[in-house]
Amino acid sequence: MRELQRGVWHWEARHPDWTPSEGWGPEVSSYAIDEGKRLLLIDPLSPPSLVDELASGREPVVVLTCPFHRRDTQAVVERLGASVFVPPPDEGDVDPVKGHIFEAGDKLPVGIEAFPGIDRNDLVLWIESRRALLAGDTLIDRGKGLEFPADWATRGVPPDEILESLRQLLELPIELVLPTHGAPTDRAGLERALS
Repeated sequence: MRELQRGVWHWEARHPDWTPSEGWGPEVSSYAIDEGKRLLLIDPLSPPSLVDELASGREPVVVLTCPFHRRDTQAVVERLGASVFVPPPDEGDVDPVKGHIFEAGDKLPVGIEAFPGIDRNDLVLWIESRRALLAGDTLIDRGKGLEFPADWATRGVPPDEILESLRQLLELPIELVLPTHGAPTDRAGLERALS
């Protein structure tokens, strides 16, 4: 686990369901963000013990970029007593993540604004206080830098339309981009991905 900037930590862990046929590497990223009285845990998988230390004296909050990034959410809820914010479940999901449901356009009471992503429930999250963008599956790094995975846009909206809508994000004063598939990057990486 490493601190990217004061109060923003990143760690990687092997995804338990990964197979070599996946369109992404076996390691996925998770983040902890100190927001004063809260510790935000973004798409947490195998949180290191330092997370317990960071959560001490703060309200731990799990925020998912998409419901299928539930990863170790339940374990974090049990371990730290965290509350959970999650986009709507997929239709027919028989075991949805329990938590506060949010959608694109919502401003969460934990200092996050949700923007449309690659799917109705795979969102891009903006944390203005950190000038950080959290990308979920909408922007990933397959080893060649941040990119929009057009081959993952399979839910009825043409990839070009999704990419065009993502360009509105460039109006935000983004300094840090935090994908869950790949390493953290900066605004220049985002600009390349959306060009």
